[in-house]
Amino acid sequence: MTIKLYLAGPEVFLPDARGALDAKADMARAYGFEPIMPGDIAIEPAPTRREFGLRISEVDERMMNSADGIIANLTPFRGISADVGTAFELGYMCAQGKIVAAYTNIADGHFERSMRFYGGDAVKGDDGRWRGPDGIALEDVDMIDNLMLQGGVLRRGGHVAVHAAQPDRLYLDLTAFEECLTFIAARGA
Repeated sequence: MTIKLYLAGPEVFLPDARGALDAKADMARAYGFEPIMPGDIAIEPAPTRREFGLRISEVDERMMNSADGIIANLTPFRGISADVGTAFELGYMCAQGKIVAAYTNIADGHFERSMRFYGGDAVKGDDGRWRGPDGIALEDVDMIDNLMLQGGVLRRGGHVAVHAAQPDRLYLDLTAFEECLTFIAARGA
């Protein structure tokens, strides 16, 4: 039986989304997997943007339900953290007990990115926790993103690959993605 992998990530928003998605799909096929990707579907027109969004959500969930596992691209997108849609998809698949793997193309952890975000305005509070100027605590747990993302993958026996890609290739470098494919292929179905 061929393992079906849902390939999640912010690539659907790239100017050449089709090229980026095809490269990942081709690599997944080379490893013997059947790729399933949100960019592979046609969504029926809807009378409103909201209804169109609901249709996309429904189709994506059906695709995840048909998959055996997920590889989620957690490279920070539009900020210091992973794409929120990808985070939902990873959590959805974790909750179903499916095969999970994730990767990031930025080697700095979430805490380091948070500290840079505050530009030196973070302070260590009386409780020993780092806090931004807004008083909100920073998560300092030596993980690539929010602890629930990496923790969810690792607690289910999955793999999180970390790679330092060139800035102009953050969403196109497939080094860490391939590490996830290798991990899943080695563990079998």
